[in-house]
Amino acid sequence: MKTVASTVVEMRDLRPEDWPEVSRIYAEGIATGNATFETAVPSWEEWDAAHLGQQRFVAETGGEVVGWIATAPVSSRCCYAGVAEISAYVAENARGQGVGGALLDRLIETTEAAGVWTLETGVFPENEPSLALLRRFGFREVGVRERIGQLNGVWRDVVLMERRSDFS
Repeated sequence: MKTVASTVVEMRDLRPEDWPEVSRIYAEGIATGNATFETAVPSWEEWDAAHLGQQRFVAETGGEVVGWIATAPVSSRCCYAGVAEISAYVAENARGQGVGGALLDRLIETTEAAGVWTLETGVFPENEPSLALLRRFGFREVGVRERIGQLNGVWRDVVLMERRSDFS
């Protein structure tokens, strides 16, 4: 349990039965147009298959799931076993209350304990709150992937961010 900005945030493992809340929060992120190239929430089975079995957490306040974070492999090659891509989403009504920081704090602690040496993620440059949060947790900008993909017919850039552990 962590208290942030007078909000008690409880962290726990993400379970399959959390999917209705997790998918709702994911859909809220998609609706912003600045969180992901995805335009629809996948099924639980698709999401589950795409993410690593460990380092999947939800944040709760008052018994309500208000955010989630998970890791995905960046490659199937064994040399990249210690590199993971992160996805994190916070419910619209909980943004700016420290939930994202609590999720990142838990993820970094557990991934480092598991031997993960690099966390990476791609963020639209317009998503300034996410970029600021990542920088606070030691992520650095590796570069900008210009016009890397289209979202709703518009070419978008993605800022590639990474965080290296102390043992890498």
